[in-house]
Amino acid sequence: MVLAAGWALVPHSNRQDAAQWFADVCSTVAAGPMFSSAPAPAGSGAEARPATSVKMLSCEPLPNVPGKSVTTVLVDFPPLAYSPAHRHPGSVTAIILEGTVRSQLAGGPVGTFKSGETFFEPPRTLHLFAENPDPVHPAKLVAVFVADENCGPLLLPPDAD
Repeated sequence: MVLAAGWALVPHSNRQDAAQWFADVCSTVAAGPMFSSAPAPAGSGAEARPATSVKMLSCEPLPNVPGKSVTTVLVDFPPLAYSPAHRHPGSVTAIILEGTVRSQLAGGPVGTFKSGETFFEPPRTLHLFAENPDPVHPAKLVAVFVADENCGPLLLPPDAD
């Protein structure tokens, strides 16, 4: 019922398929897209939820770790936003700036993280989902990636090994 109420409150023009998660964020480097969409599981209801929006803040080579870079992004979760299963090729540390984010990695419990808390994703670990469970308040986090140089790609499909 909460999901239906949240869905009804989202203006029709702002409704996005969860499969578009990161699709509008592209790398400025010639290597191509920094992120690629991860499709929502059929019948999961995720396709009816708002998507996150991502803004790249920085990407810098790590001079003491040849071939690697550190990339920082800001991820906004509108009320009830959901991101489907995916992987990252490198390590990720997420810092919750505001609101609440629920997240689960394969083999682990669902975690609920509030402002000031962090979570870590080891490279290539299946991230089952991340969501803002609040039907009214947005959530925001900063994600810091340590991955291959040239800033990407930072997102892999869930079936990538």
